[in-house]
Amino acid sequence: MEKSTFISFPGLGIEPFRVDSVAFTLFGRNVMWYGIFVALGILFAFLCVLLRAKKSEKIKAEDVLDYAVCLVVSGVIGARLFYVAGNLDSYRAGNFFDTLGRIFAVWEGGLAIFGGIAAGALALLLVSKVKKIPPGKAFDAVAPGLLLGQILGRLGNFFNAEGYGIATSLPWRMGIREASQTVAVFVHPTFLYEILFNLLGFLLLNLYYKRKKYDGQIALLYLTWYGFGRMLIEELRTDALTVGSLRISQLAAFLCFFFGLAALISMQIVLALRAREAAHGEKAPAPAGKRKAPFPAVPSQASEERFGKASGGSREEAAEPVALEKAAENKKNPAAPESRAEGEKGPEASPGASREDVPADGISTDGASAESASADGASSSEASTESTSGDGTSTGGNSDGNTPAGDVPAGGAPTGGAPAGGAPTGGASASDLPEFEIAASYAGDEEDDEEDDSSLLS
Repeated sequence: MEKSTFISFPGLGIEPFRVDSVAFTLFGRNVMWYGIFVALGILFAFLCVLLRAKKSEKIKAEDVLDYAVCLVVSGVIGARLFYVAGNLDSYRAGNFFDTLGRIFAVWEGGLAIFGGIAAGALALLLVSKVKKIPPGKAFDAVAPGLLLGQILGRLGNFFNAEGYGIATSLPWRMGIREASQTVAVFVHPTFLYEILFNLLGFLLLNLYYKRKKYDGQIALLYLTWYGFGRMLIEELRTDALTVGSLRISQLAAFLCFFFGLAALISMQIVLALRAREAAHGEKAPAPAGKRKAPFPAVPSQASEERFGKASGGSREEAAEPVALEKAAENKKNPAAPESRAEGEKGPEASPGASREDVPADGISTDGASAESASADGASSSEASTESTSGDGTSTGGNSDGNTPAGDVPAGGAPTGGAPAGGAPTGGASASDLPEFEIAASYAGDEEDDEEDDSSLLS
């Protein structure tokens, strides 16, 4: 239906000008400005989605085309049905076919965006399932383009002289007067509010797109942004869809805002918990049974110096006579067994024996330690020997030319120069002996750990 309206913005210095709802006539039918801007909105939205889908989401162009066909058809049908449901009385005619014709006359105006969003979302889910494309990626690619289409669609409201608000005297008020009237009414240009609000949202979504943290985040931001703005703007409108006193579009906008905001907060909490768990997992120690093998005890230079002061000489000087004596004994008795029966005592310990001579696992680890005599009687060229306990672990001998450790029976308690309590018996006191850092792992239970600890000689 053709309609002519005079519109002005006196606060901005814009005098009344005439706006016709009909753009031109084609084959005897009127082509409305509203329909033209809706078509332009669909076209530009498609181009925006195509660019974003290929660039950011790696969705093929042919897939975007399939999405577009399904979403446009379902979106227009959903938007029209939503609008007609809120204004059913105005579409009733004398018979069924006339009523049906009025319902499908989309070019005359009457689309509700929330019906289009709901129907389009269902179509997108179905297409994504058929094409096996993550729906979150598709929703994100569509969201900015949808805002662009809404901007152009609201311009159609301007030419139809609809979608305005209540009377106001604000500087940006809009004067509206139909051709048959003589007095203009000054109202809120709510369609203009929505255009500006959607334009800002379109820019913000595109700026944030590269920083999105998960698929679907852009779509949730769209729902939250548009729902919030539309919820406020709808309060000013005079042609809102209502059921009784309830504004349908305002309720739908509130639900979009609430759902979008709740989903964004929930996802942010989930991401924070995942990051916390990941950080905690990196710092958590390994289980007791999966620790690395022990490292050898390595005395520091300061410990060497303190040992020399405590014993009255260097380690080499103290160990040299003992090493020569051991070598002589090996030559006299070449058939000495490599190990002793369990419970048999080891060689006597000389005074001054220290912890590094017998590490936690009972194996001599210093770089200068000599090999023990073999089973066939062959002796090593070095000065120290190893004796093994009943369980086969080394419990005595000379390490790096040092004074040999005391006797260590199979149970692990010292019996020679160093008593079981761990106090030294030679010339050095407990305070003068060096402290060594010995790394060890224990694969057994707590009782095994205590037995291993008792085998350390002070």
